[in-house]
Amino acid sequence: MTGITIATICARGGSKGLPGKNIRPFNGKPLIVHTIEQALACPELDAVYVSTDDAAIAEVARAAGALVPFLRPAELATDSAAKLPVIEHLVRHLEAAGRSIERIVDLQPTSPLRASTDIRSALQACPQAPLTV
Repeated sequence: MTGITIATICARGGSKGLPGKNIRPFNGKPLIVHTIEQALACPELDAVYVSTDDAAIAEVARAAGALVPFLRPAELATDSAAKLPVIEHLVRHLEAAGRSIERIVDLQPTSPLRASTDIRSALQACPQAPLTV
């Protein structure tokens, strides 16, 4: 069985520099929604997942069409928590639920100016590599 290609969007709720930044309005919608919409518009992605520790971010993400299977544990939501363990935590959860993940495209929620075509181009340029866009 071939695995799926997913987008991961890691959005911590505890920003010190700009509290609530991931759901603050940017050009008419919450910041994270731009990234979710870009990922959903990319036909090469089978699913878009948000990993967050924050219920408000989870609510906004779900309303925008992303999947938020759980709230991230506190130890993975600190200032010093690295991103790779957060993604690995999400993938372990999905695999335990029977999903087979082949490729991961990690998208920054604070980079709203990319286009879905940028995601497509990255996937086409690196067909065998996990990506961060």
